[in-house]
Amino acid sequence: MQRRALIQAGAVLTAAAMTGSAHASEKAAPPAAAFVNMTGVGLPVIVDGRVRNYVFIVLKLHLGPGHAVEAVRAKEVYLRDALVRAGHRTPFTLADSWTALDTAALSASVIRSASTLIARGAVARVEVVSQTPRRRTGMRGV
Repeated sequence: MQRRALIQAGAVLTAAAMTGSAHASEKAAPPAAAFVNMTGVGLPVIVDGRVRNYVFIVLKLHLGPGHAVEAVRAKEVYLRDALVRAGHRTPFTLADSWTALDTAALSASVIRSASTLIARGAVARVEVVSQTPRRRTGMRGV
């Protein structure tokens, strides 16, 4: 009889400990930062008025507080279009390379476009995950 009581008490204590730790981990876990990935955006490298190369980029858009991922995803097509238009109007070209783009100018353009298209502060930060040039050569002066 005593053995049954010990087994039942052990099962109850184990279940209570698991429930308590689950609630503690839910309270302690910080909310995950929201982000949206933009893949496969092709931007031109324009030098002296001529398209010299294309660089395909992958961006990670870190959202501002209070902005939903779904709202930004719904406007991703418009952000992509605004980025390509800005890339043709004022190229994000580096002075010494035809195989990479100016990430600071690119990020500023995306944040500016997002504040106009979505809402102010919708995109807090832009991370350029990768840049893949169409042609692997093209240093200026070579």
